[in-house]
Amino acid sequence: MTPIGVEDVEGSDLRSKVGIGRRSGIMPPTTHMDVAWARLIADVQGSGRQAVLAVTGGGTAAIAELLRVPGGSRLLLEAIVPYDPRSLAEFLGQAPEQACSAETAVAMAERARGRAAAIARPEAVPIGLGATASLVSDRPKQGDHRCHIAVATDTGTELTSIVLDKGRRDRPAEEDLVARAIVLCLAQGCGVAAPPLETVLAAGDRCTRRSLPSSSPIDRLLSGALARVTVCPDGQLAASAPTPSAVLPGSFNPRHGGHVGLARTAAQILGTPVHFELSVLNVDKPALTAREVRRRLAQFAWQATVELTRAPTFLEKSRLFQDVTFVIGADTAERLVAARYYGDSETRMHAAGNGQARSALPRRGAARRGRARPLAGRWRRAGALCRSVHRDPGEPLPLRCLLHGPPRRLRAGGDGVE
Repeated sequence: MTPIGVEDVEGSDLRSKVGIGRRSGIMPPTTHMDVAWARLIADVQGSGRQAVLAVTGGGTAAIAELLRVPGGSRLLLEAIVPYDPRSLAEFLGQAPEQACSAETAVAMAERARGRAAAIARPEAVPIGLGATASLVSDRPKQGDHRCHIAVATDTGTELTSIVLDKGRRDRPAEEDLVARAIVLCLAQGCGVAAPPLETVLAAGDRCTRRSLPSSSPIDRLLSGALARVTVCPDGQLAASAPTPSAVLPGSFNPRHGGHVGLARTAAQILGTPVHFELSVLNVDKPALTAREVRRRLAQFAWQATVELTRAPTFLEKSRLFQDVTFVIGADTAERLVAARYYGDSETRMHAAGNGQARSALPRRGAARRGRARPLAGRWRRAGALCRSVHRDPGEPLPLRCLLHGPPRRLRAGGDGVE
């Protein structure tokens, strides 16, 4: 790497002082940012990536470095420093076994990438970086001075672990080294040609790298490894959350006031929260990509819980969500009785309805708004009812229809389906 010098980058305002590398013993002191270093950061900013950084334990100067070069807003969406153990536990959704570990860095990176995917521009590539370090402190440490840096993309996670030569540097010098390593790892994750990490390490330092497949629950759902993922309002992902009492299925492209009003009214009548359900598979369209899934989830951030599934039809939803109340609008009710969702077979459609009706028993909520009746032999009447209760079949109906249990009960307004 070109040593840090005193040149100015042409056409930019880079006359502020930079401490990176000054005290590490690797680079000589400077009063201006090195040209090559500034150009590297500019290349990262122009890579088409947008990143969320989560850094704890050390190396936070990397955040300032990325913003010191004009154009930082093209790259950096947000930077988080969950320094206190309680803050780190809240960020990850649970307390890690060890704050400074490879596993924690990977979890931080994947959490950051999920956040980036939710707020990045549609044309940008989201990326998440997690870094955790254990450096010189005001108390003696028995273990190694070390850092773990993970960069998560849609293809997987690159993990870099560095063990520092203990006693070689003071705290500011270790901070500088880790910050520089974070920037280099981010550059490599953004597809930018960057100097190898060895250029900032000394002879007694050790560096290892590993490539890990993506372990994001959303990616595992898309691959078929999971059938359902629950997304909490704060963005936390759970692969084995309790089954909700009521769900409102939809594509939510976009989510609108009709969805919100339908869920709110249903929750009031049922006396239970209503989760939204989004299937990544669709009978009529291609499967959703990870980026598209996260884009649609962003509409529910801090507002509602979403169930991600691989169940495009109500028959499949009923198998996944047993003993659950399905809240549906008129357009969904129309599809419920459309033969094309049963292999263009009306016989299979009626068989599905009859089979489910035979196994049904009245559930809670069924008697609150009138008597619920089995669907056997009445699919067509249910469809006709949904067409008649509102002039515009495509407009969501505020609780005109509730599908009770696995699709085995249907009621409209306050009357049972006759």
